[in-house]
Amino acid sequence: MARASNPRGTTAMWVRDHLDGLWADRDFTSWYPRDGRPGLSPAQLATVCVLQFLLNLSDRQAAEAVRCRIDFKYALALELDDPGFHHSVLTDFRDRLCEDDRADQLLSLSLERMREAGMVTERGRQRSDSTQVLAAARDLTRLELVLEAVRAALEEVAQRAPEVLDGLVDGEWATRYGRPVRLPSQPTHPVTRLKQAGADGRQLLERLTPHQRGPRAEALRQILLQNFLLDARGRVRPRTEKDGQPKGAMRIVTPYDCEARRAIRGNTRWSGYLVHVTETCETGAQANLITDIATTRPTRDTEALPGIHNRLRDRRLLPRQHLLDGGYLSVALLHRSIRDHEVELVGPVKASGAWQSKEQTGYTRDDFSIDFDQRQVTCPNGKTSHFWIEPPAMAPYTVARFHPHQCDPCPDRSACTRGRAARTVNFLPRPLHELQARNRTDQQDPQWKRLYATRSGVEGAICEFVNGHQARRSRYHGIRKTHVQHVLTSIAINIERLASRTTRHPRRPRSPTTFQQYLDARSLTWECWWRQGK
Repeated sequence: MARASNPRGTTAMWVRDHLDGLWADRDFTSWYPRDGRPGLSPAQLATVCVLQFLLNLSDRQAAEAVRCRIDFKYALALELDDPGFHHSVLTDFRDRLCEDDRADQLLSLSLERMREAGMVTERGRQRSDSTQVLAAARDLTRLELVLEAVRAALEEVAQRAPEVLDGLVDGEWATRYGRPVRLPSQPTHPVTRLKQAGADGRQLLERLTPHQRGPRAEALRQILLQNFLLDARGRVRPRTEKDGQPKGAMRIVTPYDCEARRAIRGNTRWSGYLVHVTETCETGAQANLITDIATTRPTRDTEALPGIHNRLRDRRLLPRQHLLDGGYLSVALLHRSIRDHEVELVGPVKASGAWQSKEQTGYTRDDFSIDFDQRQVTCPNGKTSHFWIEPPAMAPYTVARFHPHQCDPCPDRSACTRGRAARTVNFLPRPLHELQARNRTDQQDPQWKRLYATRSGVEGAICEFVNGHQARRSRYHGIRKTHVQHVLTSIAINIERLASRTTRHPRRPRSPTTFQQYLDARSLTWECWWRQGK
């Protein structure tokens, strides 16, 4: 019946036809206790979650599709009269996915199944890039943040230990925190209200015992610590710039998601996370598949690369060449990836930040000759350094310093250094220095440029991830649930890519236009790429 109603098949039917299901119930044995009542099939629930993110369905819509759509029943091997399940089951299953590293295990299971089918191999070529993810929270001003944090803590305490609020909450508290905070752009008495909210939050926390404090109360404690101080009289007052305020990487932006952070990259500002997408890009492959997804706080890309390689190693999907932009690369990572994983990182190492490199004038560090055996550096005018120092504060860099009597009479001093002191040259240890020099030399090679141009194709995966599946906006609170969303989305993209290529039907040639028929009738040649095979 499924074939009769869908002669060409659907993506859901492709999963069962070509992969015989992505997983089996035995793959999830460790996720469930040995006792208790029988539950629904975890393999079926995992498949439904993937199809849900493939089609951008809500939980209710996904449960309805399982009941009503014949291709979903075909993919799940259900009978036509199967009533399905309640939509809240999907929420419980995603909560189970958030524990430990189960979301990554789910991605590993799907990739292992695709590897058995010959759709992905190890030691190929892969590429990575990152993009911002917006947290499921609106931007709050400082006053709105504190007011909403107090209100959220009151809601939690009223549920966990309502007797704590007796004698504390009165009519004024009800007016201030009785409903969600919505303030105009120019609120009245903002400083007074901020001080009052800080004092209220402190009173509430003083009444709570450690076992009565839940996640909202803990968020309130951290928000008060970041935004308030105690004066000499023991009263709460807002922090100022002179008092010192936490940086954006540490500052909590919403009481409902303490892991979201405010970040700035270039002209882009957002509150949320970063997602790192890694996909294959082997020439002649059937389809480019996403092999790793990492959801992190907004940190440097270099901090995410070791974790990407470790997960790819566990999946036996380490690449031979890994194409990356300059934000992921450092000389130390170039050396470590070759040493630990035998992975060649292809990308530009960050250029020197010295004024000579920025202004493209004067003598840069590359113009100096370094002799590691003799432990000395020779300048372009033939002078050798007098000092070779390896200060612990600058590790792993080595410092070579010239003597003032060498630099002061030099006619090229203005092109070498602008300070009063003599020229100093900082460089990495010998293996790293040679690796850095080789990388910068390779960047001038046309063959290396053609290879690195392949990296830009990952922008298509980012576009599909963001625009095709709305993955830039998190559906849930917390980085763990957001990571589950990204993992399920990446599995859905892999299935969509493979299904579109294995079930592709030959395209019919486009019919000539009236003017083109006029040209053909008079034997006038015109060129078009899709007529080459004619």
